Amino acid sequence: MKIWHISDTHGYHDLLTVPEGIDLVIHSGDASNQRLPHLNIFEYMKFLDWFSNLNIEHKIFIAGNHDSSIESGAVLKSDFTDKNITYLENDFTVINSLVIWGSPYSPNFNNWSFMKNRSKLHKIWQQIPDNTDIVVTHTPPKGVLDISENRQRELEFCGCNALKKRIMVLNPVLHLFGHIHNTKDIINAGTMKLSVLDTVFSNGSVVTDGKFGKLSSNGNIFEI
Repeated sequence: MKIWHISDTHGYHDLLTVPEGIDLVIHSGDASNQRLPHLNIFEYMKFLDWFSNLNIEHKIFIAGNHDSSIESGAVLKSDFTDKNITYLENDFTVINSLVIWGSPYSPNFNNWSFMKNRSKLHKIWQQIPDNTDIVVTHTPPKGVLDISENRQRELEFCGCNALKKRIMVLNPVLHLFGHIHNTKDIINAGTMKLSVLDTVFSNGSVVTDGKFGKLSSNGNIFEI
């Protein structure tokens, strides 16, 4: 199965070049940008039309911290399923024998959508089934393609440590996420492995902070 992972399109999805021969596309959140749900929903309708019309058999989506229209209930799970898109929120699906689990939650930062205190996130990650092949989250695990600025303008690893601990136990084939974009001279988009795991980590974000409107990545492609 050929998988295309994208994330953090922030309304610029139509700038992507859709690869040929993809069986499954997975978007790991932040398809929109507006904080206010009544504005966010207009971005979502455009994204759903684009995503649903991709010439790809299987489509999976999880929300992110910018997807306020989903958190508020203005956009429903049925809006995805009616367009043959699988929406995952602390849940899993099975496609071609692959168990794929997804969650939109990230550590608290500036009161955006789908955020929780770091001390509580481990309760969500414990819900990931032990036999999961692909984990899809909006947040990265801490220390993996997650460098950004904190409130003091200092660079730090911004991912979730509890998620990293769970991934270390699960050792899935893929862990797909976004949330932390490229910033200044730091490149987060792309893939990496840790020496102690078989898991391939993928940051599918396609924009660079401060440079929205021009894509810096076209996502990542895997064949499993």
